[in-house]
Amino acid sequence: GTYVSTVTAESVNINKNRDSEEVLFTAKAGSTYEVLEDCGDGWMKVRVHDTEGYLPVSENAVVEEAEEGEIAMIQKEARESSASYKRQQLADYALQFVGGPYQYGGSDPHTGVDCSGFTMSVMKHFGISLPHYSGDQAKRGTRIKSSQMRPGDLIFYGNSRGKINHVAMYIGNGQIIHAASRRSGIKISSWNYRSPLKIVDVIGD
Repeated sequence: GTYVSTVTAESVNINKNRDSEEVLFTAKAGSTYEVLEDCGDGWMKVRVHDTEGYLPVSENAVVEEAEEGEIAMIQKEARESSASYKRQQLADYALQFVGGPYQYGGSDPHTGVDCSGFTMSVMKHFGISLPHYSGDQAKRGTRIKSSQMRPGDLIFYGNSRGKINHVAMYIGNGQIIHAASRRSGIKISSWNYRSPLKIVDVIGD
């Protein structure tokens, strides 16, 4: 049969490897995971987001045979949580550079970036390739509405003639992070501090 494991402890660490203490993810009570393999000694290999991890079941979780349709639902939830997890990782990575310097033409947030150099470098860290120009970045991905925005989406601003000249990254809660200017460097602003010309999802999940 097919089995699922449901966390009963308040929280439990799922490790990257059975023989190491490197944590992949901290699961909360009530979380259910598809069991991929019984490794013995109280360890279960489970599916976590879009990868696999090792859950110490003893005193932390219960294992039961999956009900009809339950695995499909768990897999769907895993895909969705994987997408939001990746987007949050992307936003968290970008936030470490708040206060960093602005440099026209720069593409390294440690030493200085312009607006498109910042979004390009952050996306590159997660395997997403973008050109180093806001107007070209606006041509990538899928155009979305402001009501559809999720962390990692790109917001483009422009001049009165409708020419795009600035890009920022949405980080959630109505906020963006962007390399704003030489004076302020990399900073957090409200997403609508200027009227956006276009919003794009370049992550695509």
